[in-house]
Parts: sequence; structure tokens; C-alpha cells
Amino acid sequence: MNVFPDAQQLIGSWLDMLWAERGVSEHTRAAYGRDLKGFASYSAQVGKHLGQVAREDVLAYLGARHAAGHSARSSARALAALRSFYRHCLRQRLIDHDPVALIDNPKVPKPLPKSLSEADVEALLDAPDTDTPIGLRDRAMFELLYACGLRVSELVELSMSQLNLRQGVVRVFGKGSKERLVPMGRAAERWLERYLRSARPQLLAMGESDACFPGRAGKAMTRQTFWYRIKHWAKVAGIEKPLSPHTLRHAFATHLLNHGADLRVVQLLLGHSDLSTTQIYTAVARARLQALHGEHHPRG
Repeated sequence: MNVFPDAQQLIGSWLDMLWAERGVSEHTRAAYGRDLKGFASYSAQVGKHLGQVAREDVLAYLGARHAAGHSARSSARALAALRSFYRHCLRQRLIDHDPVALIDNPKVPKPLPKSLSEADVEALLDAPDTDTPIGLRDRAMFELLYACGLRVSELVELSMSQLNLRQGVVRVFGKGSKERLVPMGRAAERWLERYLRSARPQLLAMGESDACFPGRAGKAMTRQTFWYRIKHWAKVAGIEKPLSPHTLRHAFATHLLNHGADLRVVQLLLGHSDLSTTQIYTAVARARLQALHGEHHPRG
């Protein structure tokens, strides 16, 4: 085995390898560098260089980070840096065992999806100028997105053949081309009928298209265009919260659960193949109910 080199020199060569061979961003490279230098400093304080540390030393370091108030997310990143670094050392034959190999990653809590209150949704739905063809199209899109919990790709790619206004359902092709039928509700159905009757023919002009919501030249609207449209109308509505097309999908699921919907029904409507993916919304709904309790209950 080679003599273990100076820590700063080795960290520098490892960081160069990350950039040259793996193409990591400068931001990630800098963060990993800080993590390794912090661990090298900790190791020096306990009288060891980076080539001498054992699994117990890494665990002690993670424990010290926790005691110092570092989040599980930042510790998970630090451990990822150590894992990459020591694999590099093994490949260079600088060590004969990996002190990180048998250490599990810290459990990082999943961030709750950003959602909108029901009042925010109403404000957004009311924002478009429905006296114009584009405003009426946008209103119909917002109503359908919120009523059905569609993914933005499912919405903009929707064809006329997927609508069944007589039965009030939309036939959606989700991830993996999985098909599901989603009820659209009376409000969305009324706006969609009005849009199809008056605005869509004007947007198509003399062109022919099966796209339900045509953009330029009668072609299906792009996701980027719809993102711009929802940002525009959110500004008109005075909504200052971060907003994206996916936010209305989150609001759809959260509001259904707030009003007592069964989790498995919400799973089917969203097109999730795994119930665990849908369960994140129960935390959103619970957080909202706790906030309402704290605000309105006399002993909240």
C-alpha cells in the first residue's frame, strides 16, 4: 500500500477527479470539498489522518454533527462525500478497507409538496379574462387541472378524443402509458363546454387540430407555455406564493383529503402506481388541519 498523502493534497486531487470524470457542478464540488475538509479537521482532532479512520470514527463524526444541530439532509450530503472519497482511496490503493461501506444513509424527511389554499385556488381560477379566447382557454385549463389533478404533460397533450362531456370524464394516459378515467366535475365541465363552443374555434382559425388546448399554429401547447400562463395569472390574482402547474395537482389531492376523501381513491385519481407516493399528501392535509386548529380553537 502507498504512503497516505497529505490530506489537503488528496482532497484536491479527488475534487479534480469529480469535475473531470464525473462532471459534477461547481456548487456540488465546493460543498463536497467543505464536507471533506470538515471531516479531516475532526479526524485530526482525535489524532488520526484520513487514511486511519474506522467506521466508529465516521459514526462519531455524524453524531457530533447531529449534536451541533446539523440537519439530516446536510449530514446525508456529508456522508455521500465521504463515501465517494473513500471509494476513490480504495481504487488508488491508499486504504485496504472502506470505513463508510457499512454505514446507512441518514433518513431525510421528504419535503411536503407546495400547495395552495382553497381561497388561493379560487383567486387563480377567477383571474383570466374570459371575454377573450385566450383567457377563456386558460380558465378552462385551470379548471380541468384542478378538478382532475392532472400532470401538466397530461393536460397540454390532451386530445379531443380523450374528452367525454356526456359522461363528464377525461381519459388520461399517464406515466408508462397507463390509462385512467378521471371525473371532471360540474364546474370544469361547464367551463370546458363554453371554451369548446366559442374560444377553441377562434384559436384554431382555419387550421385543423385534435389538440384540446391549442397554442400557436393550432398545435398542442407546450409545458413551458402553460408554465408562463399560470405564472402570469397568479401575478394578476395577487398570489405571491411560489407557483407551478404541479401546484394545482398538489392542491387537488390535498383539498380532497381535507374534505374526507379516501386515500386510495386519491391514488387512483392521481395515477400513482404506489400508495406510498400518495401518502405524502396526508401529511400536507394534517399540517393544514393543525394550522386551522391552532388558529381557530380557543385552546389551540
